[in-house]
Amino acid sequence: MKNYTTDKIRNVSFLGHRGSGKTSLVESLLLRANVISNLGSVEKGNTVSDYDEEEKTRKFSINTSAISLDYDGHIYNILDTPGYFDFSGECLSALTVAAGAVVVLDASAGIEVGTEKAWRLLEERKIPRILFINKMDKGAINYKDILIDLKEKFGKKIAPFSIPLGEGDKFNGFIDVVEDKCRINVGDHCEDRPLVKHEDFESIKNLLLEAVAETSEEAMEKYFNGEEFTIEEIHKGLRKGVINGDLVPVLVGSATNMIGIHTLFEMIFDYMPTPAEANDGLVHGINPDTKEEVVRKVSQDEPFSAFVFKTIVDPFIGKISLFKVNSGVATKDMEVLNATQDKKEKLNTLYFVRGIKQRDTDKVVAGDIAATTKLQDVKTGDTLCDKNNPIVYENIKFPKPCLYMNVIPVKKSDDEKISTSLQKLVEEDPTLELIRNAETKELLLGGQGKKHLEVVLSKLYNKFQVQAELTIPKIAYRETIRKEASVQGKHKKQSGGAGQYGEVYIKFEPLYTGEYEFVDHIKGGVVPKQYLPAVEKGLHEAAKKGPLAGYPVINYKATIYDGSYHPVDSNEISFKQAAILAFRKAMESAAPVLLEPVVKMEIIIPEEYTGDVMGDMNKRRGKILGIDPLDHGDQKISVEVPHKEVLGYAIDLKAISQGRGSFEFHFIKYQNMPEDVAKKVIEEAHQA
Repeated sequence: MKNYTTDKIRNVSFLGHRGSGKTSLVESLLLRANVISNLGSVEKGNTVSDYDEEEKTRKFSINTSAISLDYDGHIYNILDTPGYFDFSGECLSALTVAAGAVVVLDASAGIEVGTEKAWRLLEERKIPRILFINKMDKGAINYKDILIDLKEKFGKKIAPFSIPLGEGDKFNGFIDVVEDKCRINVGDHCEDRPLVKHEDFESIKNLLLEAVAETSEEAMEKYFNGEEFTIEEIHKGLRKGVINGDLVPVLVGSATNMIGIHTLFEMIFDYMPTPAEANDGLVHGINPDTKEEVVRKVSQDEPFSAFVFKTIVDPFIGKISLFKVNSGVATKDMEVLNATQDKKEKLNTLYFVRGIKQRDTDKVVAGDIAATTKLQDVKTGDTLCDKNNPIVYENIKFPKPCLYMNVIPVKKSDDEKISTSLQKLVEEDPTLELIRNAETKELLLGGQGKKHLEVVLSKLYNKFQVQAELTIPKIAYRETIRKEASVQGKHKKQSGGAGQYGEVYIKFEPLYTGEYEFVDHIKGGVVPKQYLPAVEKGLHEAAKKGPLAGYPVINYKATIYDGSYHPVDSNEISFKQAAILAFRKAMESAAPVLLEPVVKMEIIIPEEYTGDVMGDMNKRRGKILGIDPLDHGDQKISVEVPHKEVLGYAIDLKAISQGRGSFEFHFIKYQNMPEDVAKKVIEEAHQA
């Protein structure tokens, strides 16, 4: 579109439960805008949004797909997000650049967990939204019951803008309450028809007029005086209410039958804010040099700045960076500053994206969304800006991984390739984490759930031809002592020529603060000072493998108090070996025990599941530290629990809470393991 301006742009995220029809709705919008000639189908794997091979195979969205289209002289950037909870990071990145949202609801299923989660995300970010009740043609749908449920769940701001005509397979259109007309399905589109009588029309219309009256003193006075509002006044008042978050319009339709699509287009443009209206048209950042706050207007007259909200790794094209221009204008071949990493980059290519397809452009104005390629050092969350006017925008707060699995290549020859390939996928998805555990020699992949990690392995194969498997990771146990033990360690070797001699007396005792302490109590030089580092080195080496199951020994204090040396045969090796012998002898009589790692978890859960979660934690040997009430009827349960007991908790919590719960955890300490549990671990270690 030539010479387009910021006020013509609408950036909108589509959110909702998996299967509600977000991707199908986007297809209908594309068909209505004459971008495609036939409706694609998720089941057939031929939609514009779900172009990834994984999405086609699994038949649900995995990535946020950016769809840029022109319709009726306007620019629509639609961000079609996944409904599966494991891919919540995709929703968060989309909402970072969206000024409005469409929450898609399956009429046959009602309010689902994904609907609640989408609403919560939008409420927290104060993003204006439209509720689109899809699949009105499926089964016996009771519109009134859906509205009652919506108002009970989300409050009085729910405002029906339409009334369905016909139920189930007889659904053929709706009454547009704002425009006082009917829109009836005729083939592949809707036609405007005169208003028909409906028992609910007057009551719903009055509710909307009351909402208009509350937007200003003048409107309120006009309403109470019994004067009628003009259609322009109604539009203006309702738009103000929607943008302020006081109203959420409810539309009805059917994506597959193209009902409500034209109205949705109109509603997005008429009621969603322009990029210059969202957040008062201001974007806040900091100057990376002075650390002072910098405020930019969403205007083409400001210095250029943009935020990279998504990265796509393509094995053929390379890295694709999707960004939103917050201020100024991006032009092709423009040299910019990556202010987050203090590196200069060149925008060699600029294009608008529509799923997998691209439309080249020479410029991208403030408020618009576009992409560029081959910026090797640019990552999701980076800020690109004018070199002479640096600014850094706040990064996206992605959820931390809550499930870690060990990744093993099917072919040993892929051992090196697997790490570099996974690293590229981590760059594409910041909710992933890749850790090489030096102790267990495992490559750990962390994500939001089992489905998330399985998808990553499929991408690993499809994109990089590396086949891998997931296994439960090993636990890094420890060993320690419970009693004091004073022992002699003597190393003597004579085999002709120079010999080896070293003798030490060391007292070992439990240490309750710190992992290890070495104390020198040698008097009279019975062990020369130059050999003490070798003694300590010997203790460190011996402690790497404990006597019970071969795990490192920690939390002990070693005090060397006596010994002897030979003026000719003593050396560092001799005293190192003496220390190792002393350590092993001490472990036999110091009552060694197995220690297990303990993590602290913070579990966020709706109040009704609190009892179930606490009962489950008790079975896992968890210790409840406290319960704190949060907003929206949630509870935060703080608990200490052995790491072994919660390796797969991400899967279990979803089952307990029907997907409503979430948690984060971190290691805090090691603690003594119960004897019966320790016995099993020791047996497994000896069998390995």
